[in-house]
Amino acid sequence: MSESVEETAEAEAVRAHFERQREVRPRGVTGKETPAELLATAFPAFVGRQVREAHRLMREASLGGHAVFTTLSGAMTPAGLHRSCIVPLIEAGLIDVLTTTGANLYHDAHRVLGFRLREIAPDAGDTMLREARIIRIYDIAFPEDVLLRTDRLFSWLVAQPDFQRAMTTAEFHAKLGERLWEIETRIGVDQHSLLATAWKYGVPIFVGAPQDGSIFLNVVKLRAVLGDAFRFSLDVAADVHAMAAIQWMAQQEGQTAVWILGGGVPKNYTLQGEPTLGQIFELDARGFDIDVQFCVDPVDNGALSSCPAGEGHTWGKVSAECVEHSSVYCHCDVTAVFPWLVHALFAEGVQRPHKRYLDRMDAAVRALDADILARRDQLLDGVYTTPDEIVGA
Repeated sequence: MSESVEETAEAEAVRAHFERQREVRPRGVTGKETPAELLATAFPAFVGRQVREAHRLMREASLGGHAVFTTLSGAMTPAGLHRSCIVPLIEAGLIDVLTTTGANLYHDAHRVLGFRLREIAPDAGDTMLREARIIRIYDIAFPEDVLLRTDRLFSWLVAQPDFQRAMTTAEFHAKLGERLWEIETRIGVDQHSLLATAWKYGVPIFVGAPQDGSIFLNVVKLRAVLGDAFRFSLDVAADVHAMAAIQWMAQQEGQTAVWILGGGVPKNYTLQGEPTLGQIFELDARGFDIDVQFCVDPVDNGALSSCPAGEGHTWGKVSAECVEHSSVYCHCDVTAVFPWLVHALFAEGVQRPHKRYLDRMDAAVRALDADILARRDQLLDGVYTTPDEIVGA
């Protein structure tokens, strides 16, 4: 009898919770709605609801002063997403740190050189395109000479004297951005490149796998032909340390958000900041407070690209509160959805001061180093041990 009463009480609680939920009752579209109004009233279910929730969380992060870390994977600069969305978001102070692929930064430079990327049919005939020396990225194409000229640009840049030292990817891309800003200003481009814009507004750009991109292929060439006279290198340990330091600083100053466009290495490289802080340095890091992801991959095969916030929480990459109230996995092609959400933010006039973490990166590293030094003996305890002690633990 008591079990039946308990079941009834639980059912009543479920029913009461259900009755408090939002009704699926969209209004008729009139064409007079603002973007935010349309998202709020015409997207009640399925992927549409995911899009609505993504807008809510992006708006909350933008207006709430969150430090926004953005990841960008896939051929997004050939597709022009940086021109339509990422560059304007950086200019408006809505992106504070960016992690992307080296390819996105390389292909962006094609336009700086005056080349045009053109729309083509994805079934245009690859054999004939190859004979014509035209390169295809699904339904985007450009002449092969674009690559050769872009290689010359980056080879010239990286061979300059101020590049001849070890640096992080954030430092490297800032130096490239500064040089490109000067070139672009001199020739009068219609819009500055992603590298140049990020440098101008103090947004560090990290690349987790720089050797998997054509900018670094030109580094390989310079090393091969110049030998010891070429002294540029990337310090990958310092790079990971710098990302963790910026996240640690951001967490001390307020709340943090991550906007994940796609998946892959940029996603993991950014999310691993918390395990670096919490698991490796044993600091009290909490993970991201807001998690918004756009990805076409189904969440059913263990792939990192489709890992939702809940799974990330088991690693400590996002906070428990984020999983409960402030995360969404938007199962879609980012190029089909993200411009609408950026439009909705800008239609409300959302902008804010730039946090300029690029300028504060050294200070962030010093602060993290001080916290690590305070627990040095504890951290070294695991270093001076034996395999038998580890295996028997």
